[in-house]
Amino acid sequence: MNTRKKIGVLALQGAFTEHIASLQKLGVEAAAIRLPQALESLDGLIIPGGESTTIGRLMLPYGFVKALRILSQDGFPMFGTCAGMILLSKGALDLDVETIGAMDIKVRRNAFGRQVDSFETLLPVPALGEVPFPAVFIRAPVIVETGPGVEILASLPDGAPVAARQGNLLVSAFHPELTSDLRFHAYFLDIVSAYAPNVIASEAKQSELGT
Repeated sequence: MNTRKKIGVLALQGAFTEHIASLQKLGVEAAAIRLPQALESLDGLIIPGGESTTIGRLMLPYGFVKALRILSQDGFPMFGTCAGMILLSKGALDLDVETIGAMDIKVRRNAFGRQVDSFETLLPVPALGEVPFPAVFIRAPVIVETGPGVEILASLPDGAPVAARQGNLLVSAFHPELTSDLRFHAYFLDIVSAYAPNVIASEAKQSELGT
């Protein structure tokens, strides 16, 4: 693994410190990201779980929604967990804030009920190997619609999709950062390592990112 990679974790609200700890255990540089200008130095970004409405409302005035849309068009790797999955989606039922719209999925928020209905399960994820992943669901969303370029990575026994990938975009309805199992973060780092960004960025695009 290339330890020179730098992964940012959006740090406006939610479980960003847990993601940073997981990344550091894998030996990569991790940084809390609070301004769009800091995106420039990153090789990938994690959008953590939390309150999707709160994170979404904070992203807009800071300019994150526009900046991340621009980056997603160039294949910039992003990993959204729980609320992060909602915000990366093209649309979410019962959400009154704008999403980034980078991933061709639609989701339903709080698909399993309230906080008291949170649960853990051993989830088969073939992309991670034969050993099931200990998935923690907390007021979790579920994927209700996917576009043709989306690969479902994991589903619950009832068939509900809860993890997916589209190119360099990765999402999970659950919280991998709340377990000691680092395989989902390692999988994202593999995506980051394979990413070959366009190093000839236009002045207009740099300006749009606030540089």
